[in-house]
Amino acid sequence: MISLMKVFDNSFLSGNVKLIAGVDEAGRGPLAGPVIAAAVVFLPDTFIEGINDSKILTEAEREALFPIIIEKALSYSFTSISNKKIDELNILQASLLAMHSSVRRLKVKPDIVLLDGNKSYSSSGKIILVVKGDSKSFAIAAASIIAKVLRDRLMKRLSVYHPLYGWEKNKGYPTKFHINAVKQFGPTSLHRKTFLKKILSEQEELTGSYSH
Repeated sequence: MISLMKVFDNSFLSGNVKLIAGVDEAGRGPLAGPVIAAAVVFLPDTFIEGINDSKILTEAEREALFPIIIEKALSYSFTSISNKKIDELNILQASLLAMHSSVRRLKVKPDIVLLDGNKSYSSSGKIILVVKGDSKSFAIAAASIIAKVLRDRLMKRLSVYHPLYGWEKNKGYPTKFHINAVKQFGPTSLHRKTFLKKILSEQEELTGSYSH
């Protein structure tokens, strides 16, 4: 049975609109690691059971859906923006850059782009902003799964080189364990310095000084 999310996407189809791209990102909130965006285009009649907002799926469910999405997509792409670039641009601009780049990297040109959120990048193509799009749009939800799986896998690999911060579990997000590790051991080269100002200023007040 076709889902309401697929019905939502297909409501944009018309004589001029045959291909729709869904775009989303993962990793806006973490203290460490990149933000990764993904874009995906399906044929109008393609449906995958179980596609939903990546945040409400379990890690095992996302991993199971990932290869099916890749196999059934007409085209997909992703872009990673480093923590240093996030510090340079700010997280909103870095996320928009990642999303824009992912759309440009698609091997087929979509007629419209469904973009998760309420902020867009400048483009000559047609963009439709969908607030909470990962829970409304089939294509955006699929893009959210691609981005989330790729980022989680990366943070697990990076945790091997920085084992004190628990990234294999928290994926760089500001859990109590992660925050305490930053306070105790200081930031790594993969931490977003602009995200740590409050944590490190609190640490300075406690210790009277701070050094790497």
